[in-house]
Amino acid sequence: MKALGERPRILVITMRRLGDVLLMTPLVRALKRGFPGSCVDALVFRGTEGMLEGNRDLDRVIALAQRPSLAEMTALLARIWRHYDLAVATHAGDRPTFLAWAAGRQRLGLLPEADSGAWWKRRVLGDVVRASSDNHRVIELLRLADFLGIPRQDGIVCPAGAISPAAALPGAYAVLHANPMFRIRRWTDEGWRALAAALADRGLTVVATGGPDPAEKDYLDRIWSAVEPPVVRVDGKLGWPDLVALLRGAAVYVGPDTSVTHLAAGAGAPTVALYGPASPSLMGPWPIGGLETPWARAGTIQHRSNVWVVQNPLPCMPCDKLGCDGHLNSRSQCLDELPVQRVLAAVDQALALRRAAA
Repeated sequence: MKALGERPRILVITMRRLGDVLLMTPLVRALKRGFPGSCVDALVFRGTEGMLEGNRDLDRVIALAQRPSLAEMTALLARIWRHYDLAVATHAGDRPTFLAWAAGRQRLGLLPEADSGAWWKRRVLGDVVRASSDNHRVIELLRLADFLGIPRQDGIVCPAGAISPAAALPGAYAVLHANPMFRIRRWTDEGWRALAAALADRGLTVVATGGPDPAEKDYLDRIWSAVEPPVVRVDGKLGWPDLVALLRGAAVYVGPDTSVTHLAAGAGAPTVALYGPASPSLMGPWPIGGLETPWARAGTIQHRSNVWVVQNPLPCMPCDKLGCDGHLNSRSQCLDELPVQRVLAAVDQALALRRAAA
């Protein structure tokens, strides 16, 4: 790769879900600090750009529909065509690879050996870093910084901005986020209710977060409507900076394998993450200070810095499949049988560490 020169324009392309966008922020920071005076932009799917709100390492965020019209794609190509000195594709998909080729005078990307389209992607990217199936996602992305010869930055950068009064709560509180994107990652209703009651017994106000989708609200109504004492419902009421502020003030956060759990870990909250079919070794929460010791694929309670990963290690787990029935709305036996006592054991460890640090 040729030297980028002074004040290079760099585009980082991450066209996946919210958690993926959040986990690429250490790479963005490495690029911004590694090339002083650079202009760093991000290209993401529309609906995920909230994870980059207030990110001072970025000069601009470009959002594209997941299924753009021909007119939208044509307008994007006209806007980015050879506009950047370097375009970085953080995933090996066809679309990010093509867009990196269109945008960058020089291109760099992650490319797994097993990719059936590797031949043309190698050709259009120019420079590639071989992806490893053994590394955490953040470490894989930071290998791109290594290739460029710039220092790594291992901290997650959370959304920032003005905070509304709704994000402030008096006293000690716990945050519970019950609903993941997919049913395969969901714990039981009974487990969440028992956990909320146990946290209330420990003197904590229980705050429930969630999104504004009507189907998600119905699910959360079913879980929380009969809980005593009542939980504080903030689902659908907080913007991303508000949610970060809420998480930072929590005595403990508990959630499944979802973007808000990644956000809690990155915000520094004592985070208890409930993992089922998916292994945390590749996409587990990224704790403050990074991962000196990688997450094991399976365990009972694993602890790194401000994060605890809780699993129910059945012989088949982690299967890295779509639950027991092979689809996103499937049951997952490992989560259906995860006992609340194990979750509470991790919660009590997190609370004890929080009290010791206070």
